Amino acid sequence: MSDLRVPVSTPSVRLARYGWAACAAVALALAALSDLTPHRIWGLTASLGYGAAALTASRAVAASRAVAVAGAVVLPLAVLVATGLAQLEVAVVERAGELLSATGSPYLPAPSAVADFNPYLPGMAVFGLLPGDGRWWMGAVFAGATLAAAGGGDRRGRTAWLMACPVVALPLCVGGTDLPVVGLMCLGIALAGQDRSWQSGLVLGAAAALKWTAWPALPVAFALLAVRNGRRPAGRFAAVALGTAAVAVAPFAFADPGGFYANVVAFPLGLGTAASPATSPLPGHLLAAYVPGGTVIALSLLAVSALLLAASLFVRPPRTVLAAADRLALGLGLAMSLMPATRFGYLVYPLVLWALPRCARSVPASRKIPA
Repeated sequence: MSDLRVPVSTPSVRLARYGWAACAAVALALAALSDLTPHRIWGLTASLGYGAAALTASRAVAASRAVAVAGAVVLPLAVLVATGLAQLEVAVVERAGELLSATGSPYLPAPSAVADFNPYLPGMAVFGLLPGDGRWWMGAVFAGATLAAAGGGDRRGRTAWLMACPVVALPLCVGGTDLPVVGLMCLGIALAGQDRSWQSGLVLGAAAALKWTAWPALPVAFALLAVRNGRRPAGRFAAVALGTAAVAVAPFAFADPGGFYANVVAFPLGLGTAASPATSPLPGHLLAAYVPGGTVIALSLLAVSALLLAASLFVRPPRTVLAAADRLALGLGLAMSLMPATRFGYLVYPLVLWALPRCARSVPASRKIPA
């Protein structure tokens, strides 16, 4: 039987040990500096998990990943759910589910206070309808989608470090609405790279029914399929993706156009009657806050970046999953930086899109550690 342990002196062990130790330091710093109770609880709990993972790495790198996921995601999430602590978006999703069940719409027709707004597309309300805390379901969708996108064998094991890294583990525990979206985006791009057009369309259509941030993935996947397989598979993808999204979104948009616009268009763009709490000091917010006419400037730059991304798909369409994911990560990174209402947490999109395809790549045989 193969010995799964790796000698302590190997670079992979040192990298894992120091990496988890660095994550523990980040978690402790967040616990000390944050004024948000859920963040402090996550930081204190996750620091213990990362510390245990660093110690475990000396014996087995793969086992340290499992320890990190358990200590930085599962345990703090269980603590936060048990104590009822979460970021505002969890309450928004739960209320959307209740409204959908009671009134047939996940939106209030005339929102005024920040807590009244639901900036998500109708599909997100499903997580509020499911039993228990929605974070479990959102985390499950993210985990399932990323594992499916990574493929089998050790590639799935290597995605564990991504789930456990602080940038992903924190939102998984305290909020999590962006993670099922980016997980489905990764899976949809991966399916497009496997020439599975209708499956990719179904997955990306579902993502597009959750949040606007998924919509840039549709033209990227279309371009990938078109350059690899031709117009017919790309057209099939477009029909399935747009049809899925339309079935989920259009009935609510037509039923109450005013409420839909106020919740999912005006508020996320910083044009609503209440200021969005997404105020991280990224360029778009700084322009909107401190430059006369800055909101218009930021939105104009956002439109220009979208046009440049679209043009790049015609001039040089991506031919591989890695190229498509990188193109999407670049476009979303620019978009998240230029939105007037933005936050650092949105950068989880380009991070996951950039990192996951690299985790899923096969390790060359010369780099594998002998059993």
